[in-house]
Amino acid sequence: MDLDLRKLRYFVAVADRLHFGRAAEELHIAQPVLSRQIRALEQDLGAALFTRDRHGVELTDAGRQLLADAGPLLASTHALRRRVSEAAGGRRRLMVGFRAGIPITPAARAFEGRHPDVSVDMQRIEGDDQAVMLLDGRIDVAFVRLPIDETGLRLTPLYTEPRVAVLPAGHRLAGKEEVTETDLAGEPLLWDGDVSSQPTEHPFANAGYPVRGVDETLEHVAAGRGISFLARSASVFYSHPDIAYVPIPDLAPDHVHLAAAATHTSPLVDDFITAAHSTAEITAECGNYEMWQLGGDALARHA
Repeated sequence: MDLDLRKLRYFVAVADRLHFGRAAEELHIAQPVLSRQIRALEQDLGAALFTRDRHGVELTDAGRQLLADAGPLLASTHALRRRVSEAAGGRRRLMVGFRAGIPITPAARAFEGRHPDVSVDMQRIEGDDQAVMLLDGRIDVAFVRLPIDETGLRLTPLYTEPRVAVLPAGHRLAGKEEVTETDLAGEPLLWDGDVSSQPTEHPFANAGYPVRGVDETLEHVAAGRGISFLARSASVFYSHPDIAYVPIPDLAPDHVHLAAAATHTSPLVDDFITAAHSTAEITAECGNYEMWQLGGDALARHA
């Protein structure tokens, strides 16, 4: 049985609104038609996706699972259509993702110098969607920060970056030249809400307070809800009047990699990775980042 993507889109519309009438209106189809399509999808899958009673519409366990899987599948379909359309029109484009604080313009310029006919688009991503967006094809290659679920991906190490403690401006240690983990032991800690990104061991209380992204982290720290740790580049790209950044040398550095889907083999992706390596070396030599691992001739020159 092949999954009907139109029915899947109809299902997502209902699941997002939990209301057949509003979903039908959004889809510009009659409600009875939508109901028939959902019933047909349930028959195709052999599972009830919704419970319907006088109290309203709710997702079943099967419905919740389908909703979780439907987004990446539909996004992948959209990406496929985009790439085919661009190829048919003679256009070439490379979609590059990046985490906050990672400067990618040097790599993009180096790549475009070799491929003036290719348009490089850039999209910021967060930790919990960096792997998903690579696997479903919305992004061709990305600058990612570890940890990341490496399943289905190929990763190329680029460099490491020291971390800084992110403290409220009025914190007792805000004016220090540097701090240690011991100095901050017992402080309430803000950490990425993605469980996979949390450390396995640390001396801080309340670890795992859910935040997402740099902007949200800074606002929570400024409000006095805890401290956090970010890559040093955050202190360059993100200023905040109620935040102090203090180096913390004994904390493990942040690891930056280039990532692409293992199944997405493309000379353009490979050339972009080469361009990123060359610009990472330049950045390291300028002293902005600490070099961790460079490939080929670059590694030999710095051995």
